[in-house]
Amino acid sequence: MFDELINQYGGIIFRLGGKLLYTLGIVLGGVIFIRLGSGIIQRAVKDLRFDETLGMILKLILKYGVGIVGLIMALDAFGVNTTSLIAILGAAGVAIGLALKDTLSNIASGLLLLLLRLYRKGDFIEFGGYNGTVQNMDLFSTTLETPDGVYVSAPNSAIWGIPIKNYTRNGRRRMDLTVGVAYSDSLDTAFAVLRDIAAGESRFLKDPPPQVMLQSLGDSSVNITLRVWAGVDDYWAIYWEQMRNIKEKIEAAGLVIPFPQRDVHLYKTS
Repeated sequence: MFDELINQYGGIIFRLGGKLLYTLGIVLGGVIFIRLGSGIIQRAVKDLRFDETLGMILKLILKYGVGIVGLIMALDAFGVNTTSLIAILGAAGVAIGLALKDTLSNIASGLLLLLLRLYRKGDFIEFGGYNGTVQNMDLFSTTLETPDGVYVSAPNSAIWGIPIKNYTRNGRRRMDLTVGVAYSDSLDTAFAVLRDIAAGESRFLKDPPPQVMLQSLGDSSVNITLRVWAGVDDYWAIYWEQMRNIKEKIEAAGLVIPFPQRDVHLYKTS
């Protein structure tokens, strides 16, 4: 009986076995290709210092792309008309694209933002009236946490194409510390106080060097600015400390920080 089955269905069994082995080879080849491609993407992202999110997205595209190609090859091996299937998938893709054009716009914007590296996780950015630290970014949106702890989620298409300020990117920021002294005070003494403050703060960057300048002649005071540069991690800590330090040192030097005042003249008319 077994011999009869072999004689009757042997050709079909061998052909089916060959197709199954071919399909298994496609699966194994796809797995190997995905692993090799993922390793190459991981190294490229690391060497080129792209955001890790881009690496995850590229590996996801590789995985699904190889999967779709492998599925079509396997179906073709079993005699399925893949030409018609590809045409149907193409038409469905066009219809889905038109229905999800806003979503696809977010995806395209997300890819461009990741490729151009305009910002990355942990950067403090500002755009369109919003500012905060980047908590997460993906193909669809960017998530921020504002300085006062508010959660902000913005679609990538709303960010792409408008000016973006990245306060972290350059690693340093300029700081202008301004204080007003009375018109009767000595400018030389005020300049010396600010220069001593600049020399005494080790967290100020040496290049560019600190500058002390007369900023403006105000209504009630002569405004003097200490212009320095600091690392982004130290910026606000230095700013708040030195504003207090400037007030104390200015007053200790015998200088006066005047408050706004007006001279009012009254005229009596008959």
